[in-house]
Amino acid sequence: MDKRLLAPDHEYDRSQGESTPAPLSFECVSKEYHSDGEAVHALNDVSLRLEPGQFVAVVGRSGCGKSTLLNLAGAMDFPSAGRVCLDGTATSALNEMQLTRLRREKVGFIFQSFQLLHTLNVVENVEVPLLLAGRRNPRSRALDRLADVGLADLATRMPHQLSGGQMQRVAIARALVHAPRILLADEPTGNLDSSTGASILQLLRTICDEQNAAILMATHSTEAAAVVDAVIRMRDGRIVQS
Repeated sequence: MDKRLLAPDHEYDRSQGESTPAPLSFECVSKEYHSDGEAVHALNDVSLRLEPGQFVAVVGRSGCGKSTLLNLAGAMDFPSAGRVCLDGTATSALNEMQLTRLRREKVGFIFQSFQLLHTLNVVENVEVPLLLAGRRNPRSRALDRLADVGLADLATRMPHQLSGGQMQRVAIARALVHAPRILLADEPTGNLDSSTGASILQLLRTICDEQNAAILMATHSTEAAAVVDAVIRMRDGRIVQS
């Protein structure tokens, strides 16, 4: 594991001076749920920090805390203890309107099941985040992102006319269209064959390198270690050394 992921924030402050905030940081984060009157500890005292252009994979068995980690990272849920910060802002300190704006501006989500709108064509799917945010020139930006993932010539196709790998590329273009600081990927190769999955991993690596986005990816893919900067292993809600 990359030791930088677990260093306290003040260590970065000393080494980097007045640097910009990290895209994502967890500071002693725990998350507790209650089920049938019993406490379930989904995360236990997790600390990590992602820098711009850093690609990190989170691996572990089902129930280890990967999904909870991503939900907290995307401000879809909030810690029971500790702080989750996106671009230097603690998510638990924001109201719903502020959270919506934070997600739209700072975070891109890539899902295993693609989650494309099947009544819209490819470029319309990619435009959706820009339209929701009231951005200018949504069509032009959407076409640019489709070109980035090699699908500019399929802009007018419907999702059902695409392969699984092509649908995942559309989903990646949609996640990138608003130039987020961080991409959260939940098993992005889980529904793909091994060859297509490898190409998606390479695409994410290129995005990291060329667009300086930080990527946190939950995965079972054994090939992920070949392209990421660091692998975080989780067990029972904790980060463990490999």
